[in-house]
Amino acid sequence: MEINEIIQQRKAKLEALKSQGVPVYDKPFPNRLDIGEVISSFQEGKKVSICGRLMAKRLHGKVIFADLEDSTGKIQLYIKADFIGPEKFSLLDNIEIADFLSLTGELFKTHTGEPTVKVEGFVILAKALRSLPEKWHGLKDIELRYRQRYLDLISNAEVKKVFAFRSQIIQSIRNSLDERGFLEVETPMMHSIAGGAAGRPFKTHHNEYDMDLYMRIAPELYLKRLLVAGLDKVYEINRSFRNEGVSIKHNPEFTMLEVYAAFANYEHMMHLCESLIVGVAQGIFGKMNFVYQGKQIDLTPPWKRISFAELVKEKFGILPDDPEAVMLGKLKAKGFARDKEVLGRTQINKVIEDTLEQDMNVNPTFITDYFTALCPLAKTSKDNPLISERFELFIAGMEIANAYSELNDPLEQRKRFEEEIKNTQETGNKVVDEDYVLALEHGMPNAGGLGIGIDRLVMLLTDQPSIRDVILFPLLRPVEESRK
Repeated sequence: MEINEIIQQRKAKLEALKSQGVPVYDKPFPNRLDIGEVISSFQEGKKVSICGRLMAKRLHGKVIFADLEDSTGKIQLYIKADFIGPEKFSLLDNIEIADFLSLTGELFKTHTGEPTVKVEGFVILAKALRSLPEKWHGLKDIELRYRQRYLDLISNAEVKKVFAFRSQIIQSIRNSLDERGFLEVETPMMHSIAGGAAGRPFKTHHNEYDMDLYMRIAPELYLKRLLVAGLDKVYEINRSFRNEGVSIKHNPEFTMLEVYAAFANYEHMMHLCESLIVGVAQGIFGKMNFVYQGKQIDLTPPWKRISFAELVKEKFGILPDDPEAVMLGKLKAKGFARDKEVLGRTQINKVIEDTLEQDMNVNPTFITDYFTALCPLAKTSKDNPLISERFELFIAGMEIANAYSELNDPLEQRKRFEEEIKNTQETGNKVVDEDYVLALEHGMPNAGGLGIGIDRLVMLLTDQPSIRDVILFPLLRPVEESRK
């Protein structure tokens, strides 16, 4: 049956109900219980009031068996004309799968032990004008699943489970940080200067102030202002935005955890990062071994450490004091950059990291000893000023976390900002963040900062191949363009 024909049939049934004076978008019965609660505390003969979506309907003469479902569970309904009256029973001809009902009734179990509600009364909460995907087929079209996530969640129990796990993962991280004395804060999502990380920003405009603003690339610089203010342990589970490419690991809008602790360094952050992820694995999943896209991963600490400086020297012959042109020449010589490609330091770093990701260990690996030239917000190593106190965490070849010993010297920070502007002309919007430098001039304690990609962590722990599988409503092209 064509979709338009189905819609017309359902509209006709809606009009039939209205013509009989039946309220179709009614209010639920009072004292409603969740279906999951009814089942878990099942009591034969108990009177209950429940609400949910009709998911199945089976007619047996003057008896109807049906399934009602809410977010907590599903229960069978037993509806008999003798109980509710023939007039009320006849209304069920115009009630179909996907409609929302509120009902009252008495609990009993069938001869097969099925928890069931003997319906004594019902009202219609909402009439669905479109049918649901077939339960046994679900939504198979991947783009349609993302575009109509509400149907995906209805028809695919495993998808619903992934997003339940996502919520639990975030809550576990939040609880762990709260227990360690960290304060959860909120910082602006619109910035007058795009900063805090490398990336191309989204631009907007505030009419009242007649000023251009940028959706935040990262909350880092505002969180470090709070360290200046004397808030020694802060974190934010934040939404950030990058106006860049889309891939299985990148969405323009994404969720990050950023944590900052005064009187700490990147070694402290390494321990914290390991503890948070291990805590999630043990607390929610009860295990340390996972399979991600066919790869066996063991999260048992301590995690391996590898030097970035040594890796790029071995693979590309690149040294930390190489000028940009020399780095680019060595990449070209190894076949990792095209002759006509013009690359700044940020892009050179991306070429290197993308290449290294392909060769990275499956098990958790901390990559340390990044070049200072690639880390404008990190402290340098006391032993070698060309190397920064920074690490990135890779698991299954995917970057999961990034951390620094935070630079707190205002003079050095200004110098780094000015150097970064020279080396990132491609974005056209880099200026020195004078307000942040001013904050540093009031004194910021030594600190460690950590960022963990929540979306990627959820991908990893739930074995999802794409970041779109762990974001409820990922950004997609308009329907017309996606069909070209």
